[in-house]
Amino acid sequence: MRLPIPMRAGGGLVALAVLAISLFLGVDPSMLTGGGDASYPSDAPAVAPPASDATAQFVSVVLGSTEDTWPALLARHGVQYPQPELVLFDGQVRSACGFQSAAVGPFYCPPDSRVYLDLSFFRELDREFGAPGDFAQAYVIAHEVGHHVQNVLGTSSQVDARMRALPEAQANALSVRQELQADCYAGVWGHHAAQRGLLEPGDVEEGLRAAAAIGDDRLQARARGYAVPESFTHGSSEQRVRWFRQGLSAGDPAACDTFAASSL
Repeated sequence: MRLPIPMRAGGGLVALAVLAISLFLGVDPSMLTGGGDASYPSDAPAVAPPASDATAQFVSVVLGSTEDTWPALLARHGVQYPQPELVLFDGQVRSACGFQSAAVGPFYCPPDSRVYLDLSFFRELDREFGAPGDFAQAYVIAHEVGHHVQNVLGTSSQVDARMRALPEAQANALSVRQELQADCYAGVWGHHAAQRGLLEPGDVEEGLRAAAAIGDDRLQARARGYAVPESFTHGSSEQRVRWFRQGLSAGDPAACDTFAASSL
């Protein structure tokens, strides 16, 4: 992936399954962890990676690329796009969504409009989930920014209100649609990154591998030997790949209405 952009600050399962399912991007990580990690004291500081860290620089540049994409796209629909803030941490972090440990993985917190990334996740993406490559990492970041887009458009608050009133299985199904929309939004960013000449041969395949590697079906089968579709919260590998491809092909957020889709 070519990123010739100056670095800038961006505005009941076993433990492995909890890590795996939460790794990829819940809107509010406290929904999976029960609201913060009680093993950390409330005044424990977040430890940020050094500014010289190569992965930290890459993350900041990718976030900058999303900031070159979304303001113009949303302006077409009369929506102003406030830039999200980026928080890099190592091990633990305090957010408006609660105090979180690295087990939560990357997450977006709607109340403070921040994307939180533990850089160790990217090592896990390669080593544990077989999805190496810088574009695989960029896809993760773009998905989290997709949740920010949902927050800006009011989708996040609407979904949250509906989920609270639904039985668990129906709430899970709604969560899947929200996550798949964020996957599609990640594809929209990828479409425009390609138009700006930022992608290299093989980049799209890296993103598709990442989408497939962290589908709920694969994660659950890996953790306990079988999958329970009613408990999916992020979508199957096939669904995640499909909606990422949808965004890549269309390049338009209007093509990402997973809530209106008759099938996913």
